[in-house]
Amino acid sequence: MRIWTVLRRGYDYTVFWLKALAQEDMNLTLRTHAGLRTRIIEGPGRTLDEAALAALVSDLRTVAAKTMPEGSLTYGIFSGDRGTLSRAIVTLVSEEAGGRPIAFNALSVMEVVRDGEPQQVIHLGLVMVDPDVRGRGLSGVLYGLTTLLLFIRDGLRPKWISNVTQVPAVVGMVCETFSDVFPTPQQGARSSFIHLQLARGIMQAHRAVFGVGDDASFDEARFVITNAYTGGSDALKKTFEVAPRHRDQIYNDFCARELDYVRGDDLLQLGRIDLAAARRYLLRELPSGSLPALLATSTVLALQRLILPLLHWFDDTRTFGSLRPRVRADKGAA
Repeated sequence: MRIWTVLRRGYDYTVFWLKALAQEDMNLTLRTHAGLRTRIIEGPGRTLDEAALAALVSDLRTVAAKTMPEGSLTYGIFSGDRGTLSRAIVTLVSEEAGGRPIAFNALSVMEVVRDGEPQQVIHLGLVMVDPDVRGRGLSGVLYGLTTLLLFIRDGLRPKWISNVTQVPAVVGMVCETFSDVFPTPQQGARSSFIHLQLARGIMQAHRAVFGVGDDASFDEARFVITNAYTGGSDALKKTFEVAPRHRDQIYNDFCARELDYVRGDDLLQLGRIDLAAARRYLLRELPSGSLPALLATSTVLALQRLILPLLHWFDDTRTFGSLRPRVRADKGAA
């Protein structure tokens, strides 16, 4: 009898903790580098209270102030608007010792119509790193870790990503990490009809996500946004001389050839994260120190998506999402 009690209690605790982890939105903290912690918050505008949301926005502005001491940003996550932050996924890197924020990435989930059906596109968003800590290998975490976790959580289903930039280093990172990327300087690259549909949808309905004004034009042949810095992102405009270079000169030459930096042009890149992209990311970008944390987090997310639905299905006493409890004969008779 005692053994049965222990097993039953262990089962109850296991179910309790698994259900506690079954959050619709991610709110995870990982130790990805020595002395640093990375927090991933999905939809902070709908999951955080006023004080926590204000603290998060303050941390983002702190990093932005160090990155652009002479400029300011007024669009997107910096506005503090709950609606905007409800569609965002923030990756914030802070020092463990004092909690000082040093870098962040703000992804956004956009809904675009493709072939008459809604299609989610993850916009890689704005990345900022405190100049004092650059060179510590944060790019892999900021650009790819959250996207990879979303891919794993969604059952390894390919997901479309977008990126708007004039920085050669970022252009090359996107081309080398994700699959089916366009535009790219690689030979034989071309845009498919899916690329074009998604690009048109993004430019029609989601310019505010990356701070591009209504007066900006879009070159559908080259996927270049002309005069892109008039919608709140003015402070991000760079000259080609100061834009960070990629180690492969092909991307630097590509940006110099395709973009007018005086006018303020951007590339709109579209690609997919799939198993091939996930493998490239793990092999090339992910810091070795964060691999254990990623494995642990991936296990939790896999449990959340694969094991928990089975537990919910077999528990016929309570409501879980669209599942309804079974009406027992004795209760019906009463």
